[in-house]
Amino acid sequence: QVQLVESGGGLVPAGGSLRLSCAASIRIFSTFAMAWFRQAPGREREFVAGITGGGSTTYYSDSVKGRFAISRDNAKNTAFLQMNSLKPEDTAVYYCAAGLLPGPRATYSNWGQGTQVTVDS
Repeated sequence: QVQLVESGGGLVPAGGSLRLSCAASIRIFSTFAMAWFRQAPGREREFVAGITGGGSTTYYSDSVKGRFAISRDNAKNTAFLQMNSLKPEDTAVYYCAAGLLPGPRATYSNWGQGTQVTVDS
């Protein structure tokens, strides 16, 4: 049973930064690609960023490219999302996901409960 627990969300002013963490209870963490998705009220869930199991390749949506950075620490079974230059339109519940293949079109079979990020204008 894979469990993912997000943390680090909160309220931040526009232009500020937050760092989200995703702690994973996965036996061999490095075999799983990780990703972050988000869902704003009234909108569909969307891919934000992804990273391969070894961490060598990353993927970003156009809306966050250059502002957000995904990373992982396989020794600590943790993935991160560093969010800089936050905008009010980044306000959403952010979800961590794990799957066997990476990228925005991959199927992620394991999900966390989500953490709220609110950017105040």
